[in-house]
Amino acid sequence: MSNHLKTALIEGKKIPKIDRDIIGNLLLNHTTIDVVKEEKMIIGVRNDAGEIYRLIGATKLNSFMNAVEELFDLEMVDELQGVDGTRHGCDAIFSLP
Repeated sequence: MSNHLKTALIEGKKIPKIDRDIIGNLLLNHTTIDVVKEEKMIIGVRNDAGEIYRLIGATKLNSFMNAVEELFDLEMVDELQGVDGTRHGCDAIFSLP
């Protein structure tokens, strides 16, 4: 686990039940959306409605990879796995299958 991760909720988006597990498994520093978007690598997390409701930002590749591994451990899937580039400003976008 890493303390190089920043996170923020996107206002107005429904928070799914799995969010408790996400914040329980990852060491996250809560901040604003603008601060998270300044990070080198961004992970988006979708809610049950398919909307990105949480952003997680990582400064270092190691922190990013640790976060990705933790999300996979929660049986979430990365819709951008194997895709070059970013989507919606995210390097990875996780959701429940």
